[in-house]
Order: sequence, then C-alpha cells, then structure tokens
Amino acid sequence: QVQLVESGGGLVQAGGSLRLSCAASGRTFSLVAMGWFRQAPGKEREFVARINWSGDRTYYADSVKGRFTISRDTAKNTAYLQMNSLKPEDTAVYYCAAAGRLAGVYEYWGQGTQVTVSS
Repeated sequence: QVQLVESGGGLVQAGGSLRLSCAASGRTFSLVAMGWFRQAPGKEREFVARINWSGDRTYYADSVKGRFTISRDTAKNTAYLQMNSLKPEDTAVYYCAAAGRLAGVYEYWGQGTQVTVSS
C-alpha cells in the first residue's frame, strides 16, 4: 500500500502561483509514476500532469502546458506541481495519484487539496 498526502492548496489571484506537494509513504519502492488530477464543481475529474518515477518523462494536459510543471524528489518520495499564471478556470480540488504497476494506472489517491483562483 502507498499513502499519499497533498498540501499547498489555497486561494490565489489570477496570474499568481502555487506549488502543490504530494508526499508518499508506505511501499514507495514500488512507485512507477505519479500524477495530478483535478475536479471542478459539477465536472468530472480530469488529468493534469504525470511524471514517471524515473523522471525521464512528463505529460501534461493541453490546458496547463507551459504554465504547470510536475517534478519529483525521490529522496523525499514527494511529487510537486508548480502552477504559474493561474486562471479562474484552474479552480478545482487537486488530487495526487500514484501508479505502482503500470504508469497510467493509478491505484492510490490522496484526499485532495482545494485550489481557488479569484479573478
């Protein structure tokens, strides 16, 4: 089992920045990839970004390319999502997820952290 705890959410004005963190514990040696998803009120959960735990590949949703950066620190078992140039439409609950077998199959999820961008 892997446990995930997100932090770093909050309220920010449009154009501002936030950095989300996702600390993993438990069977972290089995991690293959970590990702970030978000869910806005009344909408389905959507993919935001993913990083292979080896660090060699990253993937982004078109809506965040050029503004968000995903990274990880294997020594701390932590993934990060640096969010710049935030827009009101980025407002959502952001969830961290971890894959332990296949990079695109997320078995573990965090509890979510609220990001609110005011106009």
